Amino acid sequence: MPLLSFTLFVFLGSFIAGLLGALTGLGGGVVLIPLLTLVFHVDMRYAIGASLISVIATSSGAAAAYVREGYSNVRIGMFLEVATTFGAMFGAFLATRAPTRALAVIFGMVLIYSAWLSRSQVEDGQDNVAINPWSDLLGMSGEYPVAGQGLVSYTVDRIPAGFATMFGAGTLSGLLGIGSGAVKVLAMDKVMRIPFKVSTTTSNFMIGVTAAASAGIYLARGYVDPGLAFPVVLGVLGGSLLGARTLVFCRVSLLRVIFAFVIAALGIEMIVNGWLGKV
Repeated sequence: MPLLSFTLFVFLGSFIAGLLGALTGLGGGVVLIPLLTLVFHVDMRYAIGASLISVIATSSGAAAAYVREGYSNVRIGMFLEVATTFGAMFGAFLATRAPTRALAVIFGMVLIYSAWLSRSQVEDGQDNVAINPWSDLLGMSGEYPVAGQGLVSYTVDRIPAGFATMFGAGTLSGLLGIGSGAVKVLAMDKVMRIPFKVSTTTSNFMIGVTAAASAGIYLARGYVDPGLAFPVVLGVLGGSLLGARTLVFCRVSLLRVIFAFVIAALGIEMIVNGWLGKV
């Protein structure tokens, strides 16, 4: 494929990945890495390196808009980021020593499990508000805008369990280059009982810091190709900005369907190709 055509198609694919990443809190990596490895036949470690750089762009593009609109909870994000940063450094260390076939299979299993967990979630609303005095004590309680209802208050439950889960999410980020948005969203939504839109937007706020912690290791080992990262970053950034504007008008149930369908399909494909040694 000519270089110009390759760059254009990578840009378009990255734009779609960034759009989905901003809408669901995934960070775009779950779409971007299979796209680069399975469609464009990029070595998986270079795909992970480009994905980590794009995850930083996604977070930068969408997080500012979400904070301004009152969706992201910055205090929760900074608290949980301590665990994910240490996990990301540990995961990046493991990734440079693991075979790409193993990374692909692990990647697919994580995505399928995330899709399975997401199907049992409930709609946002007053019934999803946890009662936990530690939430108020740590300043994690908050409120977010809901169409037709104004500002809706919420508290946070099972804070220690959520913190421990975030270390695992950070490890997956460094290991697989996905920003671990899927695990972060499900940890906040299911474990800590934070409303789904707050979970996805806070995940977008967090994933940039998590990715930066592991991207340096990939860069030092030569797995970040500027020629590949350039169209990826531009595409993901554009998609994430559009997604940030679109999220306000989307129904939570629709976001959950997109979330589950996309990552389940990609998870199966990554497992098959990893098992057959095609990545």
